Amino acid sequence: MSTSQTEAARAVSGTSVGPPNGSPVYTYLGPEGTFTETALLQVPGADAAHRLPSSSVNAALERVRSGEAAAAMVPIENSVEGGVSATLDAISEGAELRIVREVVVPISFVLVARPGVTLGDVRVISTHAHAWAQCRDWMNANIPGVEYVPSSSTAAAALGLLDRDGQVPPAGAATSGANYDAAICSHVVAERHWLNVLADGVEDNTGAVTRFVLVSRPGLLPEPTGSDKTTLVIPLPEDHPGALMEILDQFAARGVNLSRIESRPTGQFLGDYFFSIDAEGHARDARMVDALTGLHRISPSIRFLGSYPRADGRPPSVPPHHRDEAFQAASSWVESVLRGE
Repeated sequence: MSTSQTEAARAVSGTSVGPPNGSPVYTYLGPEGTFTETALLQVPGADAAHRLPSSSVNAALERVRSGEAAAAMVPIENSVEGGVSATLDAISEGAELRIVREVVVPISFVLVARPGVTLGDVRVISTHAHAWAQCRDWMNANIPGVEYVPSSSTAAAALGLLDRDGQVPPAGAATSGANYDAAICSHVVAERHWLNVLADGVEDNTGAVTRFVLVSRPGLLPEPTGSDKTTLVIPLPEDHPGALMEILDQFAARGVNLSRIESRPTGQFLGDYFFSIDAEGHARDARMVDALTGLHRISPSIRFLGSYPRADGRPPSVPPHHRDEAFQAASSWVESVLRGE
């Protein structure tokens, strides 16, 4: 196994799941050409590993849980649309998983069609729901009244325009039966399959990014880097005034900043929610250890989803009295008091 492949294997907690040649198996939200595959290729060694596209986030995570794949790359947050509900829900239930890495990918879209189709011919467009939300204003301004057909991914929508052999059909030729005229996808898919690009840069928000996470089975945590995130799922054990404040106080009292907090329904009954949280810091940081201890007392069903390096490498701003040295000094002082010194 090469050095880069060894680094990749360590990134998934030492898991050695893979084909006979020893390369790890990675799965991702497919098909080929999705932004998720682009994110996966940023993982050291992933370009030389066996990459297995999955039809959905659930399918990708189940491949990890079953041992078919060492890790899965899935989208978790978009700078325009917020959290990706399919991932937040799928990772919060079932056998526990761990996030070991995050990757941020700039998002830009093209509108593609078969040969001979012009912008004026487009009446129905297909793409992923998050992509549609990011291009809706452009579509309304340039193709008024256009209809939208959801797809499992941007790449799947584009590939639906190809014939059964995966080729771009000649103008006017019969296709595999796509019930739409055009698709919104990445530049990579358009170039790879020689699709007819009707418009470039159709996103409404230039500079939008999507955050992806590499998920593996539980194992040793990545070492602290000084620029880390910890992701948690915290059920609300009892709905009463101040219940959420009790949870947030555990972070605030220890100087732990939250970079994301979202509520998601548990699906048990109306009004029953859990909170998906990203906190700045590593589970080995003293302030985080203290916060996790307090959170478990309040919500014993808390789920730890991992501590991993931040993609931007930015360290958190931690006041002196919340740093590890302050916690160690305080612990030593208490011990001296108990010893009667």
